[in-house]
Amino acid sequence: MNWITKFIKPKIKSLFKKRSSKVEENLWTTCSCKNLIYIEDLDLNQKVCPKCGEHHKLTCKERFKTFFDNKEFELIETPLPKDDPLNFEDKKKYTDRLKSARKLTGQDDAILIGKGKIQKIDVIVGAQDFRFIGGSFGAASGEAFIAGAQSAIENNAPYIFFSCSGGQRMHESSIALMQMSRTALAVHELKKKNIPFIVVLTNPTTGGVTASWAMLGDILISEPKSVIGFAGRRVIQDTVRETLPDDFQTAEYVKDHGGIDLIVERQYLNSTIGTLLNVLLKKVEARAKKESNVKVDQSLQSAS
Repeated sequence: MNWITKFIKPKIKSLFKKRSSKVEENLWTTCSCKNLIYIEDLDLNQKVCPKCGEHHKLTCKERFKTFFDNKEFELIETPLPKDDPLNFEDKKKYTDRLKSARKLTGQDDAILIGKGKIQKIDVIVGAQDFRFIGGSFGAASGEAFIAGAQSAIENNAPYIFFSCSGGQRMHESSIALMQMSRTALAVHELKKKNIPFIVVLTNPTTGGVTASWAMLGDILISEPKSVIGFAGRRVIQDTVRETLPDDFQTAEYVKDHGGIDLIVERQYLNSTIGTLLNVLLKKVEARAKKESNVKVDQSLQSAS
């Protein structure tokens, strides 16, 4: 082996070697408007497409950071019932689906409950993560929702919930369906205590979630163009045998037909809900004062 083979040839080869790229992967994403968006820009814009305004889905913690004052919040621990009480299995074991969802989201189930402030008002906030089996609502979600309602009652704080779900979790059958009545009762307890309950319907809000607590808010707000409905569009169309409007089951269609109160863009949710709460809390305070005065008058009349 001469010096050309030993020294020169390896150096020439090294010049043509494929250099390892230090550029991070997945820096871009595609919106439904088919525009390519830099992920960092999307995150800075609260995951709202700067081109078409589409509101992309948020994780629970992302939702809390965009909503709470100064991105500050404290997670509330919620009960976790037994996994897979029915030993359900379809193409895959339910327990395996839970493991995969937990690994993907870093959550025990689809719902997280947080405590913090909006516009300096103490609030309890719940959110659903669609990545967790489509945000489906089962026993664990029911326990989390009720724990949030109980915390709101204990702290005398408004309860705000961001829905994002395909409905009840079929893997839990009737146990999942039972959560519809349980959560409705929890909302009833909030109303008995004069605690404001506001629901923000995000894309999508469908099935049993729409048929229960998601439509029981004192005020119903939606993000733009969110899908809101119970049965699917195709099911309804085949049942009524009529062609449905293109905007059927969108937030705009539902609002026009009296189903919700407001459509608010994500960046304005904190300020809008803060303003609404100021009004609601003043009414609650005035009502409590009036009831107190009535009781005083009644006691005076009884004494006389």
